[in-house]
Amino acid sequence: MKHMLVTLVALFIASASYADYSRDYIDTVPVKYTQSADTAIAYRVFNRGSDHPKLLLVMGLGGAGAAWGDDFIQRIEAQGFELMVIDNRDTGGSDLFTNWGTPTIWWQILKYELGFSVDAPYTLRDMASDSVAVLDAEGHDQVHVMGVSMGGMIAQVIAAQHPERVQTLTSIMSTTFAPHLPPPSRAAEDELRDLAGGDAELSREAKMRARGFHPESMERHLMAIFKSGDRTREVQTISAPTLVLHGSEDPLVPPAHGMHTAEQIEGSRFVLLDGMGHNLPDEFHDQIVGLMSEHIYSQIDDQQLHQQQQKHVYYDEMTSNDH
Repeated sequence: MKHMLVTLVALFIASASYADYSRDYIDTVPVKYTQSADTAIAYRVFNRGSDHPKLLLVMGLGGAGAAWGDDFIQRIEAQGFELMVIDNRDTGGSDLFTNWGTPTIWWQILKYELGFSVDAPYTLRDMASDSVAVLDAEGHDQVHVMGVSMGGMIAQVIAAQHPERVQTLTSIMSTTFAPHLPPPSRAAEDELRDLAGGDAELSREAKMRARGFHPESMERHLMAIFKSGDRTREVQTISAPTLVLHGSEDPLVPPAHGMHTAEQIEGSRFVLLDGMGHNLPDEFHDQIVGLMSEHIYSQIDDQQLHQQQQKHVYYDEMTSNDH
């Protein structure tokens, strides 16, 4: 249970660890709303264009869409994508579950380790359904999906549960949550041990909120992960072309988690990002966006080539019938 508790608190910390950050551009784009069952979901659409490939971005633990930051969003725009950026439920402009209360973490983790179901107001499948509701609201039958950390888990669920809606999947520093995978490293425990309380803790929380994270929602998000449990078998059903990215220095979700994810998905590609931890630092934006863009556009080119080949076959058949 010790490692589980370290994971919980360290994830809180990592969420605020991004370096240079701005959301000025993000906040110029109006928020839209749609309904997912009985939950209102907020989202933004960037770089609209009828001929732009459609890309859905899903943020991690406690994160609203603004947590991606201006630089990352604008770099993706520059690659020609139309982006749908969702506020996960319990964050941003989406419905909050404050009235549900805060789970008693030690008790819920103990229940999980003993094989009992944890208490949670929603699951990762519910959060995946929120994303599908956004696709429906925008009138998109199929999109490309990218998620980071918990958002990568949600993206995996979308691809597994709604395969007809996903053209490609990009899963970043995420996991299947298989129980045999390694716990956080000693470095994560050391970081936790060195943290100050009092004013430093308050300052850290204020920074997190300014960057689009909701500390009060993180525990409920974490319970959604525990409630969903090991998703290995579900991930094995993913048929969308998949790219898995993971930082070599990730102390919270060690690289073995990303490798295991890729091993479960037939034909997937795994890329270890040398020197990256459990974050999206500016110096890795070009590499991440470049790998994702290459992954998506290569699939688009393959699909267009296949369509052209099909047209030629049809033409040849028609010509043959004429004779």
